[in-house]
Parts: sequence; structure tokens; C-alpha cells
Amino acid sequence: MRRPNVLITGTPGVGKTTLGKELASRAGLSYINVGDLAKEGELYEGFDEEYDCPILDEDRVIDELEDRMSEGGVIVDYHGCDFFPERWFHIVFVLRTENSFLYDRLESRGYTGKKLQDNIQCEIFQTLYEEAVLSYKKEIVHQLPSNTPEDLERNLDQIMQWIEQWMKDNN
Repeated sequence: MRRPNVLITGTPGVGKTTLGKELASRAGLSYINVGDLAKEGELYEGFDEEYDCPILDEDRVIDELEDRMSEGGVIVDYHGCDFFPERWFHIVFVLRTENSFLYDRLESRGYTGKKLQDNIQCEIFQTLYEEAVLSYKKEIVHQLPSNTPEDLERNLDQIMQWIEQWMKDNN
């Protein structure tokens, strides 16, 4: 039985992990948080002092995920997407959050100064949406609002419908 691979991307704090975990649970797909995968496997190539975070070794992440992605049925959660092979994903969802909500979420995570400002600007300028549109076929890239619990439920319902339709069409 073939199952789709789904990418959930967007600025830190937009709700990728919450959506991804719940979606995996409802759809019976596996869930991979690339940040956690990198931490567990120490898939880093250095440390960024300015942003106080490790620098992802993208090639090692791809090597680590290749077999699982080729099997299908995987939800991938990461704030970047331009280094993943285009062939991996059947659909890409970019979560979008209004700045007032996003600011509070990031601040509660301890983001301050340049890191906080740059992530807010990233959202204002639709940086990750543009990255997704440039990295994948435009017709598989969709923006979803992610401000409220109601948005979360609506997104879950919409993506579940898409997954069910994909499985009907491809099996």
C-alpha cells in the first residue's frame, strides 16, 4: 500500500510540530522532526554563535532519511525545505502565523534580540513560502493559517481529506 510523504514547513513557532504529530497519529503515518533527528544523530557541521544554535549538516540528514522517504508514509517537519530532494514529497504545507501570535510564541521559547526579530521578519516576508515554491512544483505547495486552535482543527481535517484522496487515487 503506497502512502504519501508530506512536508510541513514554516517559520519557527507557527505550529509545525503540533500539526505534524497530530496528523501522523490520525493518518497512521510516521512523523519526523528534522531538528530532533539531527540532535539524536548529531547531524551538525558546526555552531552558529550569532543565533546560538547548531548548523545542520544537510547532506547527512538526507542520507539518514533517504530509505524512510522512499518507503512513503512520512510526515517531515522542518523550518527549511530547499535542501530536501523534490522527489520526496507529494504535498507541501507552509504554515503561516500572524506576527502578534508568533511574537508571543517565540518569546515564550526564549527567543530574544536578533533571533526573535529575524524570525518575525522571515514570516513577514513569506521567506519560507517562497523557498517552498522555488523548491517544489507550485501546485503541490499550499499555505495554511496557523493562529488558533480552530485553524489547527481545520488544517487537520483538510490534510486528512487530501491524504485519504491521495490513497484512493494511488492504490
